[in-house]
Amino acid sequence: MTFDDLQAQAKARRLSVLGGFHTDATDDVPEGTKTIVMLGPDEPAFWPAFTSGEEWRSGAPDPMDRWSTRVIGAWAQELSAHPLYPFGGPPFLPFFSWAVRTGRIHVSPIMLLVHDTAGLLVSFRGALALKEEIDLPVAPPSPCESCDDRPCKTACPVGALDGNSYDVPACKNFLASSAGENCMTGGCAARRACPVSQRYPRVPEQSAYHMTIFKG
Repeated sequence: MTFDDLQAQAKARRLSVLGGFHTDATDDVPEGTKTIVMLGPDEPAFWPAFTSGEEWRSGAPDPMDRWSTRVIGAWAQELSAHPLYPFGGPPFLPFFSWAVRTGRIHVSPIMLLVHDTAGLLVSFRGALALKEEIDLPVAPPSPCESCDDRPCKTACPVGALDGNSYDVPACKNFLASSAGENCMTGGCAARRACPVSQRYPRVPEQSAYHMTIFKG
């Protein structure tokens, strides 16, 4: 099994391997795990595949989590791997620190994760704990290193993301107002301001869905 094999299999399931890392004795992972690979949506193919699935059409709660559990769980069985998810807690698995371990995902100037191709729109649907040690591609540097303007720091209309903390109440209050319609329908302004995010082909309907879930 190679990294390219995994990526091809992920794309066939409308997912993408966002990065991976080799485990060590300090990692709290299933016994025998040698490689963790992080999985996110394959844009823009993910949203149409998800909304045509049984989980979305059923109208039951948490359709995206249930879709992820079904698709990644079945794939893990084929690979004799363990499926891992960023939901279902508490306790929650350390997806933030795992993401940073990949070297392809970094902490941005506004303290949110940023990916080399997804930018600040990076998100996770799950991970695979593999028993093999897979050769992983060399990770590129953080895109923030070459971003002089850092528009993410000033894009939030209410300054909820200042690089030191995230003022969640201010963010949610804004989203609940008429002024927050642009963020609700198009996605977080700070995330969209990232130059890498602007090249990432996520469909607006998906961003709007995530904002609806976040707003609660």
